[in-house]
Amino acid sequence: MATIKDIAQEAGVSTVTVSNVIRGAKSHVSQKTYEKITQLLEKHHYTPNMVARTLVTKNSHLIGFINHSESLSKGEIQDDPFFGLLLRSIERDLSLKNYYLMTKTVTNEAEFQNICDNWNLAGLIVYGVFEGSFFNKLSQSKIPCIFIDSYIANNSCYNVGLEDYKGGYNATKYLISKGHKQIAFVSPIIFDTGVVHERFMGYKDALKDFGIDFNQNNVLQVSTLSSGIALGEKIAQRNDITAVFATADLLALGIMAGLQHKGKKVPEDISVMGFDDIFESHLFVPALTTVRQDVRKKAESAVNNLIDVIEEKEVEKNTILPIQIVERDSVKTI
Repeated sequence: MATIKDIAQEAGVSTVTVSNVIRGAKSHVSQKTYEKITQLLEKHHYTPNMVARTLVTKNSHLIGFINHSESLSKGEIQDDPFFGLLLRSIERDLSLKNYYLMTKTVTNEAEFQNICDNWNLAGLIVYGVFEGSFFNKLSQSKIPCIFIDSYIANNSCYNVGLEDYKGGYNATKYLISKGHKQIAFVSPIIFDTGVVHERFMGYKDALKDFGIDFNQNNVLQVSTLSSGIALGEKIAQRNDITAVFATADLLALGIMAGLQHKGKKVPEDISVMGFDDIFESHLFVPALTTVRQDVRKKAESAVNNLIDVIEEKEVEKNTILPIQIVERDSVKTI
């Protein structure tokens, strides 16, 4: 394996210059030299010695991604394409900044404490945490941390989130504009705060604003995202619902499959709308009308904000990303 000295000799530069390129210090190296050394590093498949690097910089360049399973209704979150894309995007963006990602699903404070004590992390990205004992443990940690999709009333926290309330409101408003009044709201368990709660409140307020009575029987909650098919089969037996708004595309696609199993056509019999705009949304027949969020932008924002926190730069406490209605074929006008 090539060493820094080998790379330096081949490039005709000093070992200090090569080290600057490896640690991403572009301001110390000309663009031409930076590109030349980068090409040589790729050519020789150079991997920096992380132990030595940590001793020199006092930064392990290891970022922990923590998924708190209990906060996610014990749903099969890892099976959701949205979650997979988020994780891949975070890993890619960290890699571009010469950081490395380690992931862990934890269920209690003891597991989290073990990570803090033994992983030598430079920073943490935490997904979907609610206020409670686990958050209290997180807030006591001295490791720089960014939350994703967390609704926590704590001014000391950094969060990257979405216009979840607006997404729920606009989705419901869109269905109402198509003539629908009996609209089912389908989601994982609705807690007192959080992403699902915000989308639910948007749904309720849209009904109210357009003079439609809220019907608790139209609120359908599931324990896992994979429950969509079974739920779709149940919805097919009801004659009152004309449209379904699901808070995740994976759930919406499952509902569509369940409806079709029971002989119901989408959207001729029942319209279906999702949330996220995962890649699979436009592959299904009919293609899914949904609320789009930019997952890659969410990952990029989380990574950039975390690196800035690590480097003690000024960071916006709450970064909120926009949503957009994507109209396809799964909703009809009645």
